[in-house]
Amino acid sequence: MVVKVVQVLPALELGGVERGTLEVARGLVAAGHESVVVSAGGRLVEQLEREGSRHVPWELGKKSLLTFLQVPKFRRWLAQEQPDIVHVRSRMPAWVVWLAWRTMDPARRPRFITTLHGMHSINRYSAIMGRGERVIAVSETAKRYLLDNFSGVDPAKVTVIHRGIDPNEFPPGYQPADAWKEQLFSDYPAAKNKHLICFPGRITRWKGHLDLVKVVAELCRQRQDFHVLVVGSDPKDKFIHEVKTAISEAGLDAYFSFLGTRSDMKELYAVADVTLSLTSTTAEAFGRTVVECLSVGTPVIGYAHGAVAETLGAIYPQGKVETGDVQAVVRKVAAVIEGESAPIQDNPFVQHRMLTETLNLYTDVTGAGTPS
Repeated sequence: MVVKVVQVLPALELGGVERGTLEVARGLVAAGHESVVVSAGGRLVEQLEREGSRHVPWELGKKSLLTFLQVPKFRRWLAQEQPDIVHVRSRMPAWVVWLAWRTMDPARRPRFITTLHGMHSINRYSAIMGRGERVIAVSETAKRYLLDNFSGVDPAKVTVIHRGIDPNEFPPGYQPADAWKEQLFSDYPAAKNKHLICFPGRITRWKGHLDLVKVVAELCRQRQDFHVLVVGSDPKDKFIHEVKTAISEAGLDAYFSFLGTRSDMKELYAVADVTLSLTSTTAEAFGRTVVECLSVGTPVIGYAHGAVAETLGAIYPQGKVETGDVQAVVRKVAAVIEGESAPIQDNPFVQHRMLTETLNLYTDVTGAGTPS
């Protein structure tokens, strides 16, 4: 039996939710099912359609009361499309879809599935992510957060399906081409002939950039043969000024290069001696960069906060540090630079497993078997 799945999200720009949507869409098509994605559009639409899914342009993610005017139209569209499953991954679209879905004939409406991708604020608006007939949590941490903070969620309907990466995209032992390295060090000459520390992630207050400054200040008391590559941008162009001011006030400008958003993360992970993850407030729901970097073979030192504790615990336990313990981070970074690093274990967080478990859930809730 062929299953028709509609995935709904705000847009198809770059990001973890968008990437997961494309991966599941690709997996559905490969398994012989029908894949439809509803979003406001974006740079990933072309790839989505090239890989066999249908895209329906529809802006349901705008946080405005006017967005709820789309509910009757979306209800009619669902009745016309007759999907087996509607799968929502973000709060505002989830509200629109749920309001449309709940008034449909229960015998004819699709199954309603939600995925909790992040640690949302604890309020009624976020509670929609626990209202799916089945709820996917992207880590044990995300599941615990959902059950601890939102009443009325039945634990039996929550399934943990960890995110996964493609090992072929981040192959163990990968080494960048000489031409790529020459270009990197031409663009950022301060990094040449130095031990490199990679710090990926959007430049926001909760990602730990100010703790990174403290780590560098302590590490440079021991040695000066290192350089930090800060990879990512500030979506609101606010916090980056605070970070750069802290760096300058500490006299550490020579130790930092800001690379902005990059599409060559595999190369950057591979050229680094170590990568840091210092999120200490809002917890990571999964922490994809940790898994990507470890897959390539570069050690990761990170605060054991949120799902980073899960991923590091499974692949590189030596990298775990108590949240906020800057001195421990410095000691572990220094040890890695000196070659004192434990082996990286096999990565269980792979895309194939994630897709298999997601498609199994789809076929389970619809009672479908292998496509005919």
